[in-house]
Amino acid sequence: MPALDYPKQTILITGASSGIGANFARALAARGAQLVLVARRLDRLEALAEELRRAHGVPVTAITQDLRAASVGAELSAAVTAAGLRVTGVINNAGFGTFGDFVDEDLERLGHEIAVDISAPVQISSAFLPDMVQAGEGFLINVASMAAYTPTPRMAVYGAAKAFVLSFTESLWAETRASGVTVFALSPGATSTEFNAVVGTDDATAGARMRTPDEVVATALAHLDRRNPGPSVIDGPANRIGANMGRVLSRRRTAAMMHRLTDPARRR
Repeated sequence: MPALDYPKQTILITGASSGIGANFARALAARGAQLVLVARRLDRLEALAEELRRAHGVPVTAITQDLRAASVGAELSAAVTAAGLRVTGVINNAGFGTFGDFVDEDLERLGHEIAVDISAPVQISSAFLPDMVQAGEGFLINVASMAAYTPTPRMAVYGAAKAFVLSFTESLWAETRASGVTVFALSPGATSTEFNAVVGTDDATAGARMRTPDEVVATALAHLDRRNPGPSVIDGPANRIGANMGRVLSRRRTAAMMHRLTDPARRR
């Protein structure tokens, strides 16, 4: 793949109001890309948009969107078209998790988690990927997680959702690899974001060493800039080792080990 000419790109980022999404926006604006920032918190989006315009002189459009919406892909596509834009790159970054035994979880909140973590990436990919394939250029990055590589007791729905994103994206990589479009999944591990605050407990990351959003974004953009990027990339050497260990151990041992690691009593 030829190197991206970033000033000619219009890149849509979901979950752009904080954390990894905001850092993607800052890094891409520094490279000269035009941005479409998507999240529910319009005040944060507009503040970030103004920061990026002032710092880098790039066009930035802020779109407030509830990613739980049943027609989120069509709604975002319509908003982008109404703004007179053509998206050439998509980063499906938005997502959230829940923590606790499945039998104790609130089903409505789990439904929202499934909508944001699974349905939204599928719908948004469907809304924008066909145009990229037809044009023979562009990229799609779907943010998965280290949780995609092992069973995740106490985060059963989140882990399953991210396993879906990983498998879905790697399949799209194979389907589109001759099209000129770059597709891959990005899997961060524990990262210093608002993730635990939204979940409601630091037990969600089991005391793991935190990577920074800057490190995660650097990993993703280095992979994007490769001549022949693979279908997925894991952020951080320790996380890559952990993913390989999960392939060596039996599913039984892995599930039992993760159940111990995520036990709140273990950290106290």
